[in-house]
Amino acid sequence: MCFICDRIEMIKQGTNPYFVKELETGYVVIGDNQHFKGYTLFLCKYHKNELFELDKDFKLKFLEEMSVVGQAVAQAFQAEKINYELLGNGDSHLHWHLFPRVSGDLENYGNKGKGPVWWYPMEKMYENSNRPSPHELTQMKDKLLQELNYIYE
Repeated sequence: MCFICDRIEMIKQGTNPYFVKELETGYVVIGDNQHFKGYTLFLCKYHKNELFELDKDFKLKFLEEMSVVGQAVAQAFQAEKINYELLGNGDSHLHWHLFPRVSGDLENYGNKGKGPVWWYPMEKMYENSNRPSPHELTQMKDKLLQELNYIYE
């Protein structure tokens, strides 16, 4: 099994602490590390490597739901901009990375100012100090779930 499939299995077993909400085509989870506060992932329910491998109706729904998750993340975490990424080089299972962006979140690293999240050093982005405490994680999940439920009402 792949890492994403393992995480989905944890959701199904009720043991994934980052799980927020199940949608028709995927699962919304808070990211393990939170340098970009509100960093969220949207995991496809099916283990596919590429968008073109999904049937048309499911693919369109997956893209629509990804957009809704982006809206909820933006509202929940007061983002000025959302960065969306669907890479798959590390974990080939389709999953979106949604990064809420605000001014100064790169800490002007390398005097580059505004730019993609990958300008920020990976070792700093993924250091343990960026993991939310259990209390912070609960607050983040509650905020995001509230926005998702509001959008879907």
